[in-house]
Amino acid sequence: MPGRGESTLTGTQFRDRVAELAEDLDLTVDKELYVGRRLWGSRRRIDLILTDPESGQRLGIECKYQRTAGTAQEKLPAVIADIESWPIDGIVAYDGPGFSANMRAYLDSTGKAIAFDDLEVWLRLYFGLELRG
Repeated sequence: MPGRGESTLTGTQFRDRVAELAEDLDLTVDKELYVGRRLWGSRRRIDLILTDPESGQRLGIECKYQRTAGTAQEKLPAVIADIESWPIDGIVAYDGPGFSANMRAYLDSTGKAIAFDDLEVWLRLYFGLELRG
């Protein structure tokens, strides 16, 4: 998304950007909740929990931003697998120029990862919110 200063984002700033989008959709946002243990035993922290205040429906989101190419993206298959053990539905929201084309294709193919550019429509569909034309 040219012109948004994306290349200077940090992971925390990206998480906050996702939270802001959710709040703009009138969803309640909780940040950094600890929920059980990960596959490898460490405490599980979910970046964001979104709740529809009307229905009570919840969604967990792991927010991943990668500014430069590197091996951090190689941890994402484990994150996708970990989401399966959450007590609520969950996805990975991702963005940044550092993700390889192959990793973007993998993430998109899982059905558990959404590029930031597609996230608003995805959230509207998931929570049954009005779609914009």
